[in-house]
Amino acid sequence: MNEIGYSPKNLKFDDEGRNKLITGISTIAKAVKSTLGPSGQTVLIESPHHTHGITVTKDGVTVAKAVDLLDPTENLAVRMMKESADRTAASAGDGTTTAIVLTEALVKAGIEMIGEDTNKTEVLRDIVTKTNAICDNLKKMSRAVTKSKLKDVATISANNDTTIGNIISKVYKDVGKNGIVTVDRSQTSETYFETTNGLKIDRGYSSNLFINDQKKDECVLEDTLVMVSDAEISNILQIENILKPVLGDNKKLLIIAPCSTNVINTLAANVMKRGIKVCAITPPSFGYKQHELMHDIAVSVGATYFSEKTGDDLSLMTIDDLGSAAKVIVGKNSTVLLKESNVISETTEERVNQLWDAHNNAVKKGDKEFILSRIASLTGGIGVIYVGGQTDLEQKELYDRVDDAVCAVRSALEEGILPGGGLALYKEATFVEDANGGVAGKILARALRAPLLQIYENAGLKLSVDEEQKLMYDEGTEGMNVKTGEWGDMYKMGVIDPLKVTRSALQNAVSVAVTILSTNAIITMARTYEESGD
Repeated sequence: MNEIGYSPKNLKFDDEGRNKLITGISTIAKAVKSTLGPSGQTVLIESPHHTHGITVTKDGVTVAKAVDLLDPTENLAVRMMKESADRTAASAGDGTTTAIVLTEALVKAGIEMIGEDTNKTEVLRDIVTKTNAICDNLKKMSRAVTKSKLKDVATISANNDTTIGNIISKVYKDVGKNGIVTVDRSQTSETYFETTNGLKIDRGYSSNLFINDQKKDECVLEDTLVMVSDAEISNILQIENILKPVLGDNKKLLIIAPCSTNVINTLAANVMKRGIKVCAITPPSFGYKQHELMHDIAVSVGATYFSEKTGDDLSLMTIDDLGSAAKVIVGKNSTVLLKESNVISETTEERVNQLWDAHNNAVKKGDKEFILSRIASLTGGIGVIYVGGQTDLEQKELYDRVDDAVCAVRSALEEGILPGGGLALYKEATFVEDANGGVAGKILARALRAPLLQIYENAGLKLSVDEEQKLMYDEGTEGMNVKTGEWGDMYKMGVIDPLKVTRSALQNAVSVAVTILSTNAIITMARTYEESGD
């Protein structure tokens, strides 16, 4: 190929190109949508990225990532479908399978219904407009999560595993609505959780040379002293008073302060060569918010806050001005400080009371939300769920489900819940069709019904005419719990989905489907196997 001095391309136009895209879409969708719902099946994947080259999963995004097709045009469709799943996973943490089911239905309906005499651009623009209206309707339909419903969200997202649902709901009850829950692998076959009080800062390490856990790309320090300052450390001698006793007694130190490149390099070199246990991160946020957040951090860890704004001199800082944390986990983009005690100190309690007063007096919504996030960081706990398994395969499959469920609960707490099992989207199909929807309405209506129909199909059920009429025209939240075969109120039966997950899946599916439907020419790199006809 290089001998001719350029990279030849293959071009496909109109129906030929679109048919190839549909084949690619159908292939990946068939693999992924078989996992949807309580009766969804697992998928066995051969993959060099997993233990022993094999993984078994019901996680839609894991299945999607494993699919790559030989035909380059079909594979372009697959890559776009993966983008729909990835975006949904990134924003809501769950709902990737729903996103792929919706994308496939939208593309197939669009190709079938958008004829040559139809203004395609107008239809695609109308689909986006109607999708925004549907999302507004879903928001109106959503309900806040109660403690009893929290368990239902976790159970459904963990594939109707009540044990996992129980664990996740207990963790969230322990850490509170404002707490942080993470998932890790257990060193045993058991799955359990631990909770502790902690603080999260949206800043990571200043140099990757501070990393001491290469597997996770983290710097983990236990029983650590914490320095808090917004004054720049431009010379290492400025903090000599605290470095000498810390390093002399072989203690650990987290520096939360702006540092010059020279200081970072000096500290990093000493970490690498002398094995000192130090890590530096920059202060979070900017302007007045930074000052307030740094004050919160100092209160939380029991440190004296040295601030440029009040003219504090870093050279006067002593070891007594440092705070402490039981454990510090510094990642690329965030830092978690675990407190030594679950008991909130008097100083912290006083600070929280001041913040509640400020919250009540604040007028702007943005200011109120900022204050609430600060209260959360001071009072919220941190929970870790350790996932076990008898084998690596079992642990990996369970880890995916627990991770999805934790993300789903987080999304539900953020934006509320909807009736599950695809019902919320199915109800919207009638609305979008009846509201003089035109071609765009018909395309959306077919797609909106697809998730519920797929859940039925995976359960070996068929929607009866009577059920179809009820779903389409009856107001309320009644539907079928396909796991039990019971018809009733979805909220009462615990069949619920987070609004954020459903909304993200729909918006990302529409975004990708509109891109595919607006395509007329497809250019791919020429491959040798195509020329030989293999």
